[in-house]
Order: sequence, then structure tokens, then C-alpha cells
Amino acid sequence: MSNTLLDDLMQVAGGALSAASSLREQIKQEMEERMMATLKEHDFVRREEFEIVKDMAEKARLENESLRQDIEALKKSKAPASKAKKSQ
Repeated sequence: MSNTLLDDLMQVAGGALSAASSLREQIKQEMEERMMATLKEHDFVRREEFEIVKDMAEKARLENESLRQDIEALKKSKAPASKAKKSQ
């Protein structure tokens, strides 16, 4: 085989690999776009969005519990005073 033939074969092989790589990227991008469209269609959320809302719910739950304890403490501190007024 001559060097020219080998060079030509190498160029063809290189072009084929380049085309295959480009095709692979196009297919990957198309699949990602279809998956995102499907997720949006079914009202799924991304993991980041889920984690943000999960953290917000946890903070709200903790605040709610704290407020519930404050209310109970206020009720207990007010209860003896109201009983003293009634007995007078």
C-alpha cells in the first residue's frame, strides 16, 4: 500500500469518527430535550426544585412547632391569673 492510500484511509476513518461523535452528541441532546418535555408534561419537578421546597417545608414545620410551644406556655402562664380573678 502506498502512503497516499494510507493517508486517504486515515482521513476517511478520522472523518467517520468525527461524524459519529457529532451524531452521538446530537442524539444525546435530543434525548435530553425529549425527557425534559416529558417531565414537564407530567408536572414532575427537577431535584433542585424539590430540595428547595423540602427545605422550606421543614423550616415551616419547625417554626410551627416553636409557635405551638410558645402558645402553650402563654396559656399556662395566663391560666393561674384568670383563676385568681374569678375567685375574687
